Amino acid sequence: MKINANGKSAEERSALKKRNKQSGGYLYKAKATKFLISLARGLLLFGLCFMIIQPMLTRLSTSLMQEKDLYDSTVVLVPRNPTLDNFRIVFDLTNFPKSMINTLWTTLLVSVCQVIACTFVGYGFARYNFPLKKFWFACVIAVIVIPPQTISTSLYITFTNFDILGIIKAITGSSINLRGSVTPYVLMSLTCMGLKNGLYIYMLRQYFRGIPKSLEEAAYVDGCSTLQTFVQIMLPDAMPTILSCFLFSFVWQWTDLFYTRNFLATPSRPIFSTELSTIVSRMSRYFSNDASKPIIVPVGRQQQLISIGVLICCIPLIILYVFTQRTFVQSIAMTGSKE
Repeated sequence: MKINANGKSAEERSALKKRNKQSGGYLYKAKATKFLISLARGLLLFGLCFMIIQPMLTRLSTSLMQEKDLYDSTVVLVPRNPTLDNFRIVFDLTNFPKSMINTLWTTLLVSVCQVIACTFVGYGFARYNFPLKKFWFACVIAVIVIPPQTISTSLYITFTNFDILGIIKAITGSSINLRGSVTPYVLMSLTCMGLKNGLYIYMLRQYFRGIPKSLEEAAYVDGCSTLQTFVQIMLPDAMPTILSCFLFSFVWQWTDLFYTRNFLATPSRPIFSTELSTIVSRMSRYFSNDASKPIIVPVGRQQQLISIGVLICCIPLIILYVFTQRTFVQSIAMTGSKE
């Protein structure tokens, strides 16, 4: 019995040709269509992966080049004179690791506060009726749509002269300046006015609306209070969505410049994103032998060091996604199945 490369005998091929002839060529057409669809899907996925990975590979290759390799037209991706000294320079220019530790601590704190506050608010919108409910939800949508830059002046004045109904000024004689600390971040996150809080409320509200009310009713029959039902029944089921909100919050907060520059950017508390955004202004003095006589750094060298800073900024986010991708994908799948 002769078997071809596809593992089919002559009798099977003959039977397949006979069935294809009886079907008017439908079998071969279906096979060809399936192959073309698989090929197109593979090419599309390869293109998308290349678009995502290629910039990272380019930055990694550039980070290992000496300055003379940048201006050598024969050097494309593989450096001729590899070096790790560029990373040391970027560490010095961005005040690493102090800026990275401050960024990690601030981002974790703000993300946890946002997720806690938005989970309670999203559950409230999904399960309870209260006065002006539609109006308040419209305000949540407005927080998503309206950019925070429109209220930057109000935020600046509020936290520069912070007071609660005049109580602080009545006790101490003056208001409090909260700028330069993490307190404005925490207050805005706990009151659901932080970065992208409206989106997290919407995501959690939609998820809780998809959970059958019979689960809560059964818990009430068993003697659970409202808080016990929320903590023991609703939260475990919503963990994939909550984790997705945490990931979104972490990523956006990690690279945020607007709130960081307004409230937290101080020499005593450097943040990596702000240090990276002003790295060019410090290069001229860093490379100068005389601090009073800054030099002009070539544009190619500037772009190389900026690329290294961007690469360092992306590494923690990549590590975070590697460890949480399964839960993140599960959250998307569950949301799609419920809707």
